[in-house]
Amino acid sequence: MRHIIFGGDGFVGRHLAPKLVADGEEVIVADIVKSELPHYGQVAFVHCDVTDPASIEALGMKADDMVYNLSAKMLSPIQVRAKRHDFFYPVNYHGTVNIIEAMDKAGAKNLVHFTTDMIYGHTVTYPMTEDHPVSPLGEYGQSKLDTEVLAAEWRKRGMNISLFRPRLIIGPGRLGILEKLFKLVDMNLPVPMIGAGKNPYQFISVFDCAEAARLAWKAGVPNEAYNLGSINPPPVRKLLGDLVKHAGSKSLLLPTPGWAVKRTLDLLDWMNMPLMDPEQYLIADEMCVLDVSKGERDLGWVPQYNDGDMLIAAYDEYRAKKSGQAVGASQVPAE
Repeated sequence: MRHIIFGGDGFVGRHLAPKLVADGEEVIVADIVKSELPHYGQVAFVHCDVTDPASIEALGMKADDMVYNLSAKMLSPIQVRAKRHDFFYPVNYHGTVNIIEAMDKAGAKNLVHFTTDMIYGHTVTYPMTEDHPVSPLGEYGQSKLDTEVLAAEWRKRGMNISLFRPRLIIGPGRLGILEKLFKLVDMNLPVPMIGAGKNPYQFISVFDCAEAARLAWKAGVPNEAYNLGSINPPPVRKLLGDLVKHAGSKSLLLPTPGWAVKRTLDLLDWMNMPLMDPEQYLIADEMCVLDVSKGERDLGWVPQYNDGDMLIAAYDEYRAKKSGQAVGASQVPAE
């Protein structure tokens, strides 16, 4: 068996590949970029653009290959409204179509595919199980939901497809939207919260995501969807307060009327001057927490990292980069 990781040079893939190598498996990373990663001495790299079917076909996929699709366009960098569909869909949806059709042609049946918790939209029930109603609030979440519909169709044709829906992924090498927060803390400026900050905010470690993908393979690639998030996430006020204290900052946490902030951000979005993506701010003050117990029941997966430690590690990475220091791979700083 070979393990083919589309988008394997990216955030989750660079942690999944060495895990599979440690299991004694043959790994092929298929991506459009190749970084300086130590495990490339033990895995094969093939340049591959998932938006190009011929590029995927050139891999020479085989019937017994285990396939992982981690390729994606993310919410960062922020896109203006008019460009969002054309930004997300070529990779997120059409790339998935191309991968699955190539698998079908080769007779390969096993796929682990990452989508997002953004498919849920506004909180209807709390905590959110995998059966929570789906109603994405933007093109990113919709592009991912469309791949889940696609997966359901291909399951009927005999494929095994495990779907993972992660919260905001934290880990070394990517700060994303958190960089704006860290700049405020560094400058001792007020940190505005959308709402009173009493609602929890849930992350998921990139290491936990990679382990979930590995365990799905080990479990025979169940035809199921799984939430990925931390356990017992703290309220936003505590999460940010602990960060400010750790940083030695004089920043104050500033509660705001959530409805007013959202309307202001909506206006800026309509004016093509977005500060955040609507999919992020529209749920920022909701009880948006994923129930992750299904992953434990089916796969034996239990998240190992807590939100406070992950956020502080991300801040420490930000500070280290700012001062020109090297950042250790063992740190847990975001997507």
